[in-house]
Amino acid sequence: MISSGSEAEEQAARHLERHGLKILARNYRCRGGEIDLVCRDGATLVFVEVRLRTNAGFGGAAASITPAKQRRIALAANHYLAGKPLPACRFDAVLLDGANLDWIRNAFDAA
Repeated sequence: MISSGSEAEEQAARHLERHGLKILARNYRCRGGEIDLVCRDGATLVFVEVRLRTNAGFGGAAASITPAKQRRIALAANHYLAGKPLPACRFDAVLLDGANLDWIRNAFDAA
């Protein structure tokens, strides 16, 4: 069983790599936001939020990606893209609830 965020991110990265994504950055941080994984899926740049929940008492992993969290991820994505040619992008989520791993492509839009 996964017990820490870093273990969850490592498992998520391995899962994404097995499905053909290339990991470009881990734990990209800027003032006001963070992206767990930045990946390339063909020509698409993918910003991935990894969420671990070992107890669904406060809601599952998906419920923890609130609109405020989405805004912080989008802020960090904009910072990551600053000064670069704008590629196609999407926001994915890898959710780990206990032993289950779910990869949600296009989990949310940057608003």
